[in-house]
Amino acid sequence: MANALHTSMALYIHGITVDFSKSKTNIESAEVRIGESHSPIEHKAGKSLRHTYSPPMVFAHGESFSLHMRHKKHLLRTKHHEDITFDPDDMFRAYNASQQEYNKVHNNITIVIKFSSNDTTTEDEQSLSPDQSLEPTTSKIFKKYPRFRILVIGKSGVGKSSLISHAFGVEKEIIADDKPGEANIDRELISTRNERFVLHDSKGFEPGDEYNLEIVRDFIDRRRKMSPEHQLHAVWLCFEIPRAGGRLLETGTEKFLKSKNSETLRNVPVIVVLTKYDMLIERMERTLGGSSLSDEAHKELAKKNAEVELQDTCIGPLERFAGPDIPHAMISTEEDYEETLTHLIQVTEKCVGQHSASEASATTSTAQHSASEAAVMTSIAQRVHPGLKIKASIEVGRKRYWKALASCPTFKNRKMWDCLHVLHTDIVNVWNFHDPHHYLHSQEFRTMMMNMVDKIEVGPTANPNKNMAFGLSMVGVIAGIVSALAGPAAPIVVPIAAGAVLAVWAYDVYKLSHPVLQRFMAYIIHLTLVLQTLFIVSESQELTRRAIKLAVTSYLASPTSEEVPTWIQDYDKQLTVLERADRDILNKITEVMQMYEINTAQISELRAKVPAVDLLLDEPW
Repeated sequence: MANALHTSMALYIHGITVDFSKSKTNIESAEVRIGESHSPIEHKAGKSLRHTYSPPMVFAHGESFSLHMRHKKHLLRTKHHEDITFDPDDMFRAYNASQQEYNKVHNNITIVIKFSSNDTTTEDEQSLSPDQSLEPTTSKIFKKYPRFRILVIGKSGVGKSSLISHAFGVEKEIIADDKPGEANIDRELISTRNERFVLHDSKGFEPGDEYNLEIVRDFIDRRRKMSPEHQLHAVWLCFEIPRAGGRLLETGTEKFLKSKNSETLRNVPVIVVLTKYDMLIERMERTLGGSSLSDEAHKELAKKNAEVELQDTCIGPLERFAGPDIPHAMISTEEDYEETLTHLIQVTEKCVGQHSASEASATTSTAQHSASEAAVMTSIAQRVHPGLKIKASIEVGRKRYWKALASCPTFKNRKMWDCLHVLHTDIVNVWNFHDPHHYLHSQEFRTMMMNMVDKIEVGPTANPNKNMAFGLSMVGVIAGIVSALAGPAAPIVVPIAAGAVLAVWAYDVYKLSHPVLQRFMAYIIHLTLVLQTLFIVSESQELTRRAIKLAVTSYLASPTSEEVPTWIQDYDKQLTVLERADRDILNKITEVMQMYEINTAQISELRAKVPAVDLLLDEPW
């Protein structure tokens, strides 16, 4: 039975760290024992042992794995030996699940084993020469998946145009919804407003129309056999929510759903999208009539009644033909229903990731990495859920540059500017703004962000028990700044000028130190939160320098911009051993970014309170 656990017959270990800073034990030396072979862990720094193996050590299925330690007792000061054994099955599970490392805690001693994808030196271990450019991780993803590709199926008038326009920030005209019968499923619908998105449109399944069902099946089957850049990531099957007693599914749709577990449909996730949810809520509110309930209670009761009707008219029929696990979402593109679109995108991203992972589970580590990359492309293409942008940024950073800021030789012999340049590019690429003039990649904006790391004053140490709320702190700030503008022509003055002289440290060669780690962490977090602010004010419009300056000015004026460096400073004081900081740094960046993440409800509140301002008019930096 144990053999069934392993899809790989060997795993590769390129690093191991033994951290005994929280233990009373003083470890003098340690060695890794794989089968009969012994390999010492030679590098010691403070209460930590560390070693990087190049080429990686090979741990074959069937071998034993243990850590032999020699340490001193505090009182008698006599030598003491101890063996820590590992469960090979647990290690292989972690490796085959594409995890970057395996952790084990023994008597307050933390052992971290880092994996490599194969038996050659990993990309992170390679030290590029200074004349070679650092390639952004997103560039590699885009080579495989240039765009998130989706097929949308639905009858004319169901609301496909509005749905696609809102979800991906493209023009409504991308779908010829007003011209029944003109949908060509093979046509790639691409908008200049979102270069990371491609749409295929199909009319719905009419009663007795077997022809279109075969067209859709054939299209999906052909796409699954193509190279990755041409494969489908998801299918949205759209229906308008029917009235009570109305029929949701036609015969063709029923056949399509019944075949979702066939070889053809199993290769792409199908999400059922129930449109015009707002009209259902309005019907429920009219049914309730006048009552003594408050407006909020009245609406909540209408939602509960709507759930009952949805179960009868939509969910029940779906489950009868597609099973209880069919992904679905109720949506409306009307104002005050933004959370329904966010939920749909969340469901889609999750389905794409899970589907791709299940397809890759019995294949190679490379295929498993492709699963996460497909989910990342879903997050990059969509324009309604900032939280998924942050999640994708973390996933991209985790692949290479963020996960080893403290020890990875990738930045060796390079200037700080060059190192931050590649980090900046990856983060901006993930947010995928409509930025035809590339302002976010410009020298001016990069300089502004570089100097922001220096210019923000660090206040008292942050209270670790304080609950941060980015959205709430930004409501009054953005509204106040916009209100203070004298009119559409009033220039926005940024406290940190884009044309300022670049900080001296930007020209220094990268060298591991506490100040360097603080700056890199601050840059990553500040840039992410500035872009999150820009997400609020831009609303998928074409970016101008005026919009970017508004976002930067608002962020700098908010409490958030002062809280972030205090948290980083407070955290940095706890890093007594830089060599063990890799995993901790990544976790801290993730923690702070998620603390300041805004949700859909906060976005709605922000946009409702921010006065209208013309951000399409441009102005100099």
